[in-house]
Amino acid sequence: MKVAIAQINSSRVVAENLAKVQEYVARSADIGADLVVFPEATMTAFGSDLAAAASEHAEHWKTEMQWLAAERDITVVVGEFATAPEGKVRNILAVYTPSGERLDYAKIHLYDAFGFTESETVDPGRDLVVVNIAGVNVGLTLCYDVRFPKLFAELSRRGADVCLVSASWAGGEGKVEQWETLARARALDSNTFVVAVDQSDPAISGVPVKEGAPTGVGHSLVSDPFGHVVQAFGGGEELRVVDIDLDVVRTAEKSIPVLENAKLGY
Repeated sequence: MKVAIAQINSSRVVAENLAKVQEYVARSADIGADLVVFPEATMTAFGSDLAAAASEHAEHWKTEMQWLAAERDITVVVGEFATAPEGKVRNILAVYTPSGERLDYAKIHLYDAFGFTESETVDPGRDLVVVNIAGVNVGLTLCYDVRFPKLFAELSRRGADVCLVSASWAGGEGKVEQWETLARARALDSNTFVVAVDQSDPAISGVPVKEGAPTGVGHSLVSDPFGHVVQAFGGGEELRVVDIDLDVVRTAEKSIPVLENAKLGY
């Protein structure tokens, strides 16, 4: 499976973000990718009025994503927001297929850490999601989820060979190192490839963002099930395609059968 990784920075203007997604989807399709993965909060950056953006733009955004996937014959995986009760939103990772199907995952683990309280504005999801993309079972996760190994183990038990982590990772001392370490550890925990796609660093991209909001550090990466880094990005906006070799998953399952060896399911 060929996976395009679109490490971009979202702004607080939905129309600007839509234009950027259109560009990166077209480029991904032109280089033969089966799917293109965008970061969390692609529709609008954290630090925006998320509820207003979801209310005003979500339906048009969905229509455009469905058209893009069908027109370019590529699966698009993108971070967006949907309205929720009490003025909150759901933080969504949505999958748009060329056939017109739309599937989504609502973020389970909300980022109430390092002085940020995502739960004030976001309603948590409750359901794990594994989708079939180009014949490959893919588990969906968002950002802070990467700190919870049982989630990835369960996605693997449900058939995932690849886990996507779409993120808008907050900056700070040691945060890039944590991001890279966690992504590799989750691959080892679950016998899966982990494709970890972050917003790029706005200090490098020059995209205006709200100070103090978790708006990305870049350093997207792909780890194989042995924890080896197959692809590693820097801080700026960039598009790359990675070939996922599923034979490595089968080898890892035989060599390090951590899920089979787990006691009491842990």
